[in-house]
Amino acid sequence: MDYIVYVISKDGKPLMPITRRGKVRHLLRDKAAKIVNYRPFTIQLTTETRHEVDEVTLGIDTGYMHVGLSATTKNHVLYESKNELRNDLVQNIKAKKRARVFRRSRKLRYRKPRFLNRKRHKGWLPPSIKSRLDCHLNLVAKVHKILPISKVVVEVAKFDIQKIKNPDIKGVEYQQGEQLGFWNVREYVLDRDNHTCQCCKGKSGSDILETHHITPRKNGGSNAPSNLVTLCKPCHDDLHAHNKTLNIEIDNTSYKAETFMSILRKYLVIGLREKYDNVKCTYGFITKYTRIKNHLEKDHNIDARCISGNPLAKPNGEVYIVKKVRCHNRQLHKFKTSKGGKRKVNQSPYIVHGYRLFDTVIFNGKICFVYSRRTSGSFLIKDIDGNTISENITYKKLKLVEKRKGWIFDVKKS
Repeated sequence: MDYIVYVISKDGKPLMPITRRGKVRHLLRDKAAKIVNYRPFTIQLTTETRHEVDEVTLGIDTGYMHVGLSATTKNHVLYESKNELRNDLVQNIKAKKRARVFRRSRKLRYRKPRFLNRKRHKGWLPPSIKSRLDCHLNLVAKVHKILPISKVVVEVAKFDIQKIKNPDIKGVEYQQGEQLGFWNVREYVLDRDNHTCQCCKGKSGSDILETHHITPRKNGGSNAPSNLVTLCKPCHDDLHAHNKTLNIEIDNTSYKAETFMSILRKYLVIGLREKYDNVKCTYGFITKYTRIKNHLEKDHNIDARCISGNPLAKPNGEVYIVKKVRCHNRQLHKFKTSKGGKRKVNQSPYIVHGYRLFDTVIFNGKICFVYSRRTSGSFLIKDIDGNTISENITYKKLKLVEKRKGWIFDVKKS
């Protein structure tokens, strides 16, 4: 099975895909079908037809940054993809917060900060987690649109963060964390560092001690003790004044991915079962055993194939590489004001010479994506891996393949 075209019936229901190019060409030529999507290539029949549907299982290899999908029958792989999620949401939210604070400090109409009217509805999740959860559900919905999925198998996991930090922990020790007996995090960090500056070791002679974020908050750093270190005031001021990097060996391991997977275990399964009938769960150790038993390589799409229960299904030779991209830059104006008190617009027009941001185009026979546009007609285009193809190419040399849809697709031979 070397070539697959996904088929939708006249009333929008997914059918089994077609593997013969000639049949697809005849259907399009006779106007018995029309193209509804190029990536993945999907046609919709314009006439009623009888069809038989095989049992298709969708395996989902969940993840913090990467998601693997594999739709298989007992003998064939019908769809496989490696999907990459966004990792810039926290930085964007913090930039939005800084913009709002900056606005209140300017000589404009005063807008009092509103906190008491902000209510969190039941089931509220942090935006960074909700975005990833929605992406998982969105990817599954996309596969359901092109294939008659009869069963969904999702890999879930639950991580014991305290067990990861201390393998010997047990019993009542779970209730006695590392900050037991301290009023706050700052007091714990100062005591941990023996009330000594970790930069100059007390050589400055200053008695004023402060806590410093190793990874800045604006870059996603937290207030966890592992991200804090004790510095004296002179060292702390010098560090920020000259934008220096602190070379201190401290265990600053982040457990964001593990925490997300534990949360995803609950909400993803609930979300899938609300939409689809046959949803099953499996676990990572079962996936690993299946992969090793069948002598398969470690990859997101192959893990998803093992999760689907058909590890020996014959691949179709194509794996879709999918990336989530932002829809638009929401910052309206630049922070720096030009001479004359004019504020420059931070957004380019919605459509520039017929192209939008992240449109799929062809340049020199290669699939590329529009990453930047100038009103002069000069574009920046990159491939699916983020490699720059051209920094200054005229739009006249580009051929539009497909308008942006929040995701960018490319195909790689497996």
